[in-house]
Amino acid sequence: MVRLLSFIYPITKKVKSQFNGTLEITWYNGKKHLNTKNANYSYGSLQKILKFGLDKMNLNNCKNVLILGLGGGSVIQSLDKIIGRNKFIIAVDIDPVIVKIAKEEFKLSAVKNLEIICDDASNFMEVNKSTFDLIIVDLFIDTEIPSPFFEIPFWENIVDASSKNGNILFNASLNSKNECDIINIASFLFKNNFEVEKLDQVNKTNTLLLAKR
Repeated sequence: MVRLLSFIYPITKKVKSQFNGTLEITWYNGKKHLNTKNANYSYGSLQKILKFGLDKMNLNNCKNVLILGLGGGSVIQSLDKIIGRNKFIIAVDIDPVIVKIAKEEFKLSAVKNLEIICDDASNFMEVNKSTFDLIIVDLFIDTEIPSPFFEIPFWENIVDASSKNGNILFNASLNSKNECDIINIASFLFKNNFEVEKLDQVNKTNTLLLAKR
């Protein structure tokens, strides 16, 4: 019934989060979305933006994936279509409310080969010993990326966690104020033997950084 009514008008449930403020779970045109006050977190424009980046990458030999910043998990839906459902995925998110929403509202508990970890991405990367064929970095709090995720020590850990044929997709910015940071990261990745491509104004909003060894 809710799904059908959403074709007439949006139906929203609000949930409070320590990290993300007020989260909105909204049914709109028959589809459920996860939003903050100012940004889409899943199953809307963000899903289109990340899929645009993924479609530009050669993921034919991708066997495992690390997702830093889970949201509602719409990127997992995109990955299912691109690399199939038999790949192992680890998803990390700092917000226990987000994790609960992803599992219960967006049914990620039912996804096979998916491990969801509630932790700060920096902490996770400092102790991580595994390597991944694809690392997706999507670490927004509302419309901003916390400054530690633009710093080179974090990206040193990303490089260490990338397999010998690894790919990196960084959802890097919603505005131009982080341009210098993004260029520094691109330069760092290039010096570590990655081919790097910067995509501006994806979906008329976001900057993406794509890297491949």
